[in-house]
Amino acid sequence: MAIPVIDFSKLDGPERAETMAAIAAGFEHVGFFQLVNTGIPDKLLERVKKVCSDCYKLRDEAFRDSNPAVKALAELVDKESEGGLPARKIEGMDWEDVFTLQDDLPWPSNPPVFKETMMEYRKELKKLAEKMLGVMEELLGLEDGHIRKAFTNDGEFEPFYGTKVSHYPPCPRPDLVDGLRAHTDAGGLILLFQDDRFGGLQAQLPDGSWVDVQPLENAIVINTGDQIEVLSNGRYKSAWHRILATRDSNRRSIASFYNPARLATIAPAIPAAAGGDDYPSFVFGDYMEVYIKQKFQAKEPRFVAMATTTTK
Repeated sequence: MAIPVIDFSKLDGPERAETMAAIAAGFEHVGFFQLVNTGIPDKLLERVKKVCSDCYKLRDEAFRDSNPAVKALAELVDKESEGGLPARKIEGMDWEDVFTLQDDLPWPSNPPVFKETMMEYRKELKKLAEKMLGVMEELLGLEDGHIRKAFTNDGEFEPFYGTKVSHYPPCPRPDLVDGLRAHTDAGGLILLFQDDRFGGLQAQLPDGSWVDVQPLENAIVINTGDQIEVLSNGRYKSAWHRILATRDSNRRSIASFYNPARLATIAPAIPAAAGGDDYPSFVFGDYMEVYIKQKFQAKEPRFVAMATTTTK
């Protein structure tokens, strides 16, 4: 099975109904899909590829010298080569070079055009995120702007909007370490501009099998986080996903997160399915305190913890 690919430009044409149905299916059945023809200029996306690649080149030596997974893998391989027991997979570490962009935090100063390019890109992605939230509201039968109101406590705060820039360098033993361990995302809507040459991202289907999120030039991958699962009362579940380490590729990944403000109260916006229980209501910051400790564990106990907190 391939992750659905949806032509976003058809949302404004005679094929709107079919496009809305495809988006609904992507949210409900997989939790991942790819958008093409998003309206983001290809020239901007090409510039983003270049500045992120150039930035990584400046960081590569530091990754090799200081990333804990690099040291741990080297020690495992040395012991194996000396005739010890077969090496076991490294736990609790990822083969990932990563930094985060937020408007109120320092940005890389090199390459010189990095900040200008990425600020323009983030502006375009934010517009796409808010348009996608509008589509989601329509599909769920919510009033226009409901999700943004929920994310901002009815305008009291600004939603959190951050961008995670990652590279997954070539790994000499991809059988012994994950690129990024399996997890669901904590927040709201995630928009990913992934490498269009090298694969590695996989999503988990409802039957438990894993499927590749295939590289596709200048597509934006969409997935939903735990807060959308709560707002939709379980209709749009956050999907488990992971990134495989690879031997020969240097994979780029630029994920932008449109999340609630930390003090926003998140609650189900629609009734639960027949026979189902409502998800709990809680403050997003409280959820994040639990998520940080349990990111790579089952998500259901996080919701249970929130239900327990709100009933005290």
